[in-house]
Amino acid sequence: MSRLKTCTRASALFFAIALCGTVAPSLSAGEDGLRPFTLVLDPGHGGKDYGCTGRSAKEKTIVLDVATRLGRMIDKRYADSVDVVYTRKDDSFISLQDRAAKANEAGGDLFISIHVNSLDRRNRNRAKIHGASVYTVGLHKSESNLEVAMRENAVIELEGEDAEEIYQGFDPNSTESYIIFELSQSAHLQNSLEMASLAQEALVDHAGRADKGIRQAGFWVLWATGMPSVLVELDFICNPEAEKFLNTASGRQKCAEALFEAFGKYFGRHSEIRRHSNQKY
Repeated sequence: MSRLKTCTRASALFFAIALCGTVAPSLSAGEDGLRPFTLVLDPGHGGKDYGCTGRSAKEKTIVLDVATRLGRMIDKRYADSVDVVYTRKDDSFISLQDRAAKANEAGGDLFISIHVNSLDRRNRNRAKIHGASVYTVGLHKSESNLEVAMRENAVIELEGEDAEEIYQGFDPNSTESYIIFELSQSAHLQNSLEMASLAQEALVDHAGRADKGIRQAGFWVLWATGMPSVLVELDFICNPEAEKFLNTASGRQKCAEALFEAFGKYFGRHSEIRRHSNQKY
């Protein structure tokens, strides 16, 4: 595929999704006239898509449990002010397109996609690397960021023969396709970076994960959602110690508590803004 053709298709896809993301459904307001804050939780992978795998653990199982724990805590603490929407609640395969569509149709105010990381089996550092990182959509600042985005976007290949048409020729394995993320600037980048910073800090301080930093890369699911969005990599499942942590109820609970702490700070900071505007931001 030529660079020009990629750009043309990417431009068409950008405008289609951008339009979709700006048209939110009508939501009922509460007694105080303020509609609930809508948080969309996206447990990565699922069904036939296992995600990254360790010696015994699977990414799809870990992240669903963490998302469920996080959602329950938010429902309990913010029952009257936050609606939690899940892109999946069980071991189902959900396409990237459907994940983004669910978030946009819900009129989401914040999108958190939860994953675990890994390295290629040929990488000598595979058993040693560890730590959490939180991504926002943006330009690839390093080759490693691009590799992570390519791996997460590769789920498109499991979506069947219609995938090429649905994603307008976007090839998750082609570096040329990633020019799509150079053609747009997210209106929600500042808030996305704010949530990423809070999540990263909590994963380090509360969950005890090593700090792998806040990063930007071309994750399709983040780009396609019309709201502040982050993708969380809890730790590296290829590291035996990190896998052991992620494969225990206590480890997953700590991760969920860290994200709950981060969300609470984010929500608190933006509550006053919402009271004055009663709009998405």
